[in-house]
Amino acid sequence: MPIIPSVIKWLNTKRLRQIDFFKRHPLEIQQETLRRLLHVSRNTAWGKEHGYDLITTQEQYRNHVPLQDYEDLIPYVDRLRAGEKDLLWPGEVKWFARSSGTTSTKSKFIPVTIETLKSTHYRGAKDCLALYTAINPSTRIFTGKGLTLGGSHQVNSFSNKSLYGDLSAILIENAPFYTDLIRTPPARIALIPDFEEKMQMITKTSLKTNVTSIAGVPSWYLVLIKHILKETGKATLHEVWPHLEVFFHGGVSFTPYREQYRRLLPHPEMHYMETYNASEGFFAIQDDLSDNSMLLMLDYGIYYEFIPADQIGKEDATSLSLGEVETDVNYAMVISTDCGLWRYVIGDTVVFTSLSPHKIKISGRTRHFINAFGEEVIIDNAEKALEKACQATEAHIAEYTAGPVYMGNDTKGSHEWIIEFDKKPDSLDHFTEILDSTLKEVNSDYEAKRYKDLTLTMPLVRVVPAGTFYKWFKEKNKLGGQNKMPRLSNDREFIEGVLKIAGM
Repeated sequence: MPIIPSVIKWLNTKRLRQIDFFKRHPLEIQQETLRRLLHVSRNTAWGKEHGYDLITTQEQYRNHVPLQDYEDLIPYVDRLRAGEKDLLWPGEVKWFARSSGTTSTKSKFIPVTIETLKSTHYRGAKDCLALYTAINPSTRIFTGKGLTLGGSHQVNSFSNKSLYGDLSAILIENAPFYTDLIRTPPARIALIPDFEEKMQMITKTSLKTNVTSIAGVPSWYLVLIKHILKETGKATLHEVWPHLEVFFHGGVSFTPYREQYRRLLPHPEMHYMETYNASEGFFAIQDDLSDNSMLLMLDYGIYYEFIPADQIGKEDATSLSLGEVETDVNYAMVISTDCGLWRYVIGDTVVFTSLSPHKIKISGRTRHFINAFGEEVIIDNAEKALEKACQATEAHIAEYTAGPVYMGNDTKGSHEWIIEFDKKPDSLDHFTEILDSTLKEVNSDYEAKRYKDLTLTMPLVRVVPAGTFYKWFKEKNKLGGQNKMPRLSNDREFIEGVLKIAGM
């Protein structure tokens, strides 16, 4: 057996034992994580202000430290960017991961410490390989290279004190030298800021590489795959890379893209493994390919809390520790990490599918939903309804977004769905009926509002031409990387923007 796979197998075996340990002792691991975070940061400005040297229990931590969102973090980020030390975490923070902004900011700049890079992000990437090899012991993934479609922004300087960029760019910049032995394209290409130029260069340099795995955001990988197939004249990606066996995907739900990938990568041994990583941290990994939920990774230096979704936004919202959660309840996730995020409401909502071990599914975003009429439609509802509508009408969705149609003087409200199909439904009316009926099945509030059309009428589904969403991203200078189309919105901003691009 070649030396590299042998060494990797030995390291993976050791790591799998550690993962098994936190699966069997989740509460103890989380309590120890909180204790360590508080101890290490007790002499920072934040730690002194909130009495970290006096906090000994999870309950005290909840009582002494307020919940935070990005708006609360901005004053600290500004000071950190200017080079101030020992604010949220010991030492200086030189790196900031740029991600999509909030209602008051164009972009968020999340602090990224050396500890976070090592204990969270890089460990998460290595654990994907460890868990995959455990699932598929006969894998030949280590005989080739992994293709990574990185961010669309280079690393840039705020000043001589700090740097920022997409998280993927920061990871590439700080990666050990030996990663180029197992990764393609090389860093100089992965960091090209222009997405279309990067696609050309990836195609040019990687076609003759033995690519055995790919990793990235499903929506942007589809753009790359279709470009490669067009350039090579091939029908499937396995004609280009015959030993490709796994796609590590995350960032957006895989459900709308599943059928397209099956068509473009039809090999029966092609595997798909979901990950849950973000600028703020690496949180969960799928550890069973027959189960769409993900294992919550508990030893990455992250302490977790969860707020029941019906309490989101309330001043008296109460968070729960890992030992207090239940299955099948929608929770907003709260994290405390070694990059200085303290009781930070990340903005995602999750549902626990198992408590032994702790497994989750991403159910949506705290700010991405439709609730203009009290219907409280979340992304999980939308994905289930669209999947069923596609199955019933043999349709494949490329991209979509949805939002409310407000009531007029003589009109009732409804939902408008803007969809770009890779394969159009055999009947748009039937597609709409299934979408509507499934939403009623999975959401009682929506069903009540649709009762006899009293508040909401039948959804309006509008089909836009191929390439419309790509043009929207390009116009917004958001091609590639971790940029995502908001699936659901409580206003019409995104709907109107896409319709304008489509000339509708």
